[in-house]
Amino acid sequence: MNPQIDYEAVFHALPGMVALLTPDLVYADANKDFQRLAGRSREQLVGRYIFDVFPENPNDPAAAGMRETQASMLRVVATGERDTMALVRYDIEDPQRPGLWEEHYWSPVNAPVLDPDGRVVLIVHRVEEITELLRARDSAAAGNGSRVLQAELYTRSRELQEVNERLRQAHAREREVAVALQEAMLPTPSPVGHHQAAVRYQPATSTLNVCGDWYDLADLPGDSIAVAVGDVVGHGLAAACVMGQLRSALSAACRVADGPARALDALGLYARHVQGAESTSAVTVFIDWDRHTLTYSSAGHPPPALLHPDNTVTFLDQATDPPLGARPEHVPRPQAHTPFTEGATLILYTDGLIERRHEDIDTGLTRLATSLTHHRHSTPENLADTLLTDLLPPTGNTDDIALVVIRL
Repeated sequence: MNPQIDYEAVFHALPGMVALLTPDLVYADANKDFQRLAGRSREQLVGRYIFDVFPENPNDPAAAGMRETQASMLRVVATGERDTMALVRYDIEDPQRPGLWEEHYWSPVNAPVLDPDGRVVLIVHRVEEITELLRARDSAAAGNGSRVLQAELYTRSRELQEVNERLRQAHAREREVAVALQEAMLPTPSPVGHHQAAVRYQPATSTLNVCGDWYDLADLPGDSIAVAVGDVVGHGLAAACVMGQLRSALSAACRVADGPARALDALGLYARHVQGAESTSAVTVFIDWDRHTLTYSSAGHPPPALLHPDNTVTFLDQATDPPLGARPEHVPRPQAHTPFTEGATLILYTDGLIERRHEDIDTGLTRLATSLTHHRHSTPENLADTLLTDLLPPTGNTDDIALVVIRL
């Protein structure tokens, strides 16, 4: 007879610091040793973004612990593989004495927890603190007069700094290449007749957080166009390459499909054969100026916003379906229709514009609607810039943003 094991009790009794984080790097749980050694209670951890709980030491301009930890965790999310970090210095602010930062050295390992479909649902963050060990070695070296050991420690420290700097430079180059690739595949769209349109692509301010957001406008027969935005899960060059494939495929599908739902159906079938395309979100709107009608379909994407001439805002959320590849079997996607009045404005965007950690998505949608009503008389070009100014946090966006604004 198999014993009944209380895995929650086992988790909290594990020796050493162990925490669980979501793919968005939000604490899901932390065992007792983690709470004790980190000086944070479970209530101070669970539900909070890791770098809100443990920010970088602002007094150390060379500090790289946050960047290196973030890079490791994002690699785990992107690859589904364990990532062992090099020795890292990551100072912690004393919770009892704000402004006082204590020097700490850590040896972290980040490992994925996968669901049955192979997607990362949790990150196991195991940390060994070796601060006291290094201090003991330094003390022993000083007490014994061992200049050799001190020199070795100094050399190893310098080597680690050099490795970290090379990693930082490599990550910076990857971001530059990814941004260049993304911008090359997202050119300024051709004019849409006499209709005014504006597009924006704004990469994340974080070094490693270049993602796979895209936009596209495609001419259709008559006075009609198809407009789409999408968001590939993942970061860096891999996401940018997948984005290019999916954008091209959807652009072609829109030109031959009899509606946005059929175009997303075709994209979904294609995405099954593109590694890294799983869980991509996208929304497509067909604009028919002759009939003054919008026809739309969404694959797990935030709803487009329609700013009416009477200064009300409607979100196109009546044809929402799961992201690409989310279902084991192909199911035809829904689509919906809505009329529009000349002078209305259509806004499509990716989630980086509205979503914030620890905040319900409805709050972001309300913020978007408020900004639209305040700037209802702006041209599409001015409105696109204003939305980015109004909605992005002062510290910068942590996710890429694709934005399309069209005057109907």
